[in-house]
Amino acid sequence: MPGAVAGRDMRPARIKVWDPVVRLFHWSLVGFFAFSFVTGDEWKSAHIVSGYIIGGLVAIRVLWGLFGSQHARFVNFIYSPFTVLRFLADTAGMRAKRYIGHNPAGGAMVIALLVMIAGIVTTGYMQTTDAYWGVEWVEDTHKTLVYATLGLIGLHIAGVVLASIEHRENLVRAMVTGWKRRD
Repeated sequence: MPGAVAGRDMRPARIKVWDPVVRLFHWSLVGFFAFSFVTGDEWKSAHIVSGYIIGGLVAIRVLWGLFGSQHARFVNFIYSPFTVLRFLADTAGMRAKRYIGHNPAGGAMVIALLVMIAGIVTTGYMQTTDAYWGVEWVEDTHKTLVYATLGLIGLHIAGVVLASIEHRENLVRAMVTGWKRRD
């Protein structure tokens, strides 16, 4: 069998983890968030359109988190705060369990990023309405959420790098191809 490890079981050595919806969502969000950040005050109409696209992406991801494939569903990667903290402590000691899908910290990050980006989209939309156009707290909240999200993105990237090193697995490649090693 192609991909099977000789002398062991006949299961494929790799497993499809990230489906096309998850991968397309992830990389589209990366691109549109970066585009929105760069265009901010400089190219307002493009920034607004990008914000609407991001809002649509988040809505699709929430639906996919409820009804999508196994590793995409929230129920399969939302853990208790205690489990997340224990996983982070194990990670600090480079002894964390490997997960095929999102690990507890990764699952928490998915939820945190979705909530933050939904807040960014909401406050961005509010600024386009007559009721909230020019209201300072809405603009301030929008900017605060953007910069807090950049901080989360930095933590996310650091976590991906650390987990890739700890488990000797290229997680960026896995999010591009969808495949991870089985064991």
